[in-house]
Amino acid sequence: MIKRIACLPLLVLLFSMAKAQKSIPVEIDRKPFADNAGHWYSIYDSKNMINASPDRPRYTSADLKQVADNILLFQKANGGWPKNYDMFAVLTPEQKEAVKAQRNTLNTTFDNGTCYTQIRALAIAYASVKDERYKDAALKGLNYILEAQYANGGWPQYYPIEKNYSRYITFNDGGMTGIVDLLTDIHEKEPLYDFIDATLRSKLQTAYQKGIDCILNTQIVDNGMLTAWCQQYDEVTLQPAWARKFEPPSICNGESVGIVFFLMSIKHPDERVIKAVNAALKWFEVSKIHNTVVKTVKAEKMDTPFRVSKSDRVVETDSTAAPIWTRFYELKTHRPLFCNRDSKVVYSLAEVDRERRDGYAWYTYAPQKALDAYAKWQKQLTANSTALK
Repeated sequence: MIKRIACLPLLVLLFSMAKAQKSIPVEIDRKPFADNAGHWYSIYDSKNMINASPDRPRYTSADLKQVADNILLFQKANGGWPKNYDMFAVLTPEQKEAVKAQRNTLNTTFDNGTCYTQIRALAIAYASVKDERYKDAALKGLNYILEAQYANGGWPQYYPIEKNYSRYITFNDGGMTGIVDLLTDIHEKEPLYDFIDATLRSKLQTAYQKGIDCILNTQIVDNGMLTAWCQQYDEVTLQPAWARKFEPPSICNGESVGIVFFLMSIKHPDERVIKAVNAALKWFEVSKIHNTVVKTVKAEKMDTPFRVSKSDRVVETDSTAAPIWTRFYELKTHRPLFCNRDSKVVYSLAEVDRERRDGYAWYTYAPQKALDAYAKWQKQLTANSTALK
């Protein structure tokens, strides 16, 4: 049975290998909700149930009941949540009524940290105020997670399943690992989830194990070499798949770092997990790009159908630069890969249309964080092995 250390945020800078006893939080942290809130305040969408009102106040992390009530309000009839709303917003009566009116519109998702973040927040609120509504909503959310899981252990980006790429198993933005991380806390008997009965806990345990299997089964073997992961996978074949038109099937270093940190947080990893981590770290080493820096430069404002571009990005040679990685590496050739909105693959940032060039994270330093943590992880493995003898 796989056991894991305490829950770690994806792409963490500080990586602890010693399991610490968790105390029950007394506040609901805003940070896990930041992606959703950021989208709501920065992007007006006519399809939204409600849009952000200017200069409206927000609840604090200590306002447990008010935030939990918002989470109840936004929960859909199937137990899931829509993305890109602020759970800390002080809503007007009119906004609340508009949200209530669409409870049966099931645009529910795991994208941008949605669902598993709300479930944890409800558990925190229930532990503090013992309002049965929060427990019931958390349980409904957990059953939504169970219903959404594919037989192979993966989760789609949206459930109910849609006909577009959102049906694919999604690692982008920590979707898969965020769900499994929550299930791991339950598996590890974190006191926050003591309200879960034995029957549901058993189902969640099975979902957790299947999720781990899916993570390991989707690690890309390319040219006979075990490498890292793609952002999304076909839900039937488990092969890397296209997402948006500029996100081709490829080896994706940014998302892979989050997966590696999750796997390294397993306290007593089996040989499959150890092999997966070792291979991914070897891939990070061989895919390093040296003497390269990406700079943001001033550029004339450019309006496009997708966004307003106010700057540009250029790649320059710099012998003092720290190692960097591209977001995508081409399957088979392992060349750094870029792509335009017409799905045309190119091999330099300069060939990407400006709107995408400065509007997407084509380069990343994230693998260095995993490389920095790797020696400590190996040392802990050795210590654990010695202790068991």
